[in-house]
Amino acid sequence: MFRIGFGYDVHQLVEGRSLILGGLEIPHDLGLMGHSDADVLTHAIMDATLGALAMGDIGLHFPDGDPAYKDMESLLMLKRIVEWVLQKGFKVNNVDTTIVAQKPKLAPHIFAMKERLSEILDIGPDQINIKATTTEGMGFCGRQEGMEAYAVVSLVLVDAES
Repeated sequence: MFRIGFGYDVHQLVEGRSLILGGLEIPHDLGLMGHSDADVLTHAIMDATLGALAMGDIGLHFPDGDPAYKDMESLLMLKRIVEWVLQKGFKVNNVDTTIVAQKPKLAPHIFAMKERLSEILDIGPDQINIKATTTEGMGFCGRQEGMEAYAVVSLVLVDAES
């Protein structure tokens, strides 16, 4: 048995914040605004995983009004969700994502993001795909007002492997 979930997240770009994607700090003059570290990629993966578990969304489990999550590293929240995956008898099978951002160029950072996420998801980097694209100057991402990310996560029953 398997399950599939879809996730989406978006955050505004602002000055004075670090740009965190996939748990990695990316050099850039703008960062993402949010209650936590605003890691748009990890948030999309979190929502996709919660979707596969039929457990709602990030806001349900990590509300942005709760001071406990203020400036929290998103990888810590993802780690908690992966614990829920295991408690329900599943494991992450693979992850496919797309980041939409005009700048900075993300290709040089993709392998490091995959490595970082693979540690939390307890899968190999070859089971994680991260794509980056621009909107060729169109829309809020093209104007560098924000970034968005999409993710699909598949889970498999642990017993199904035997």
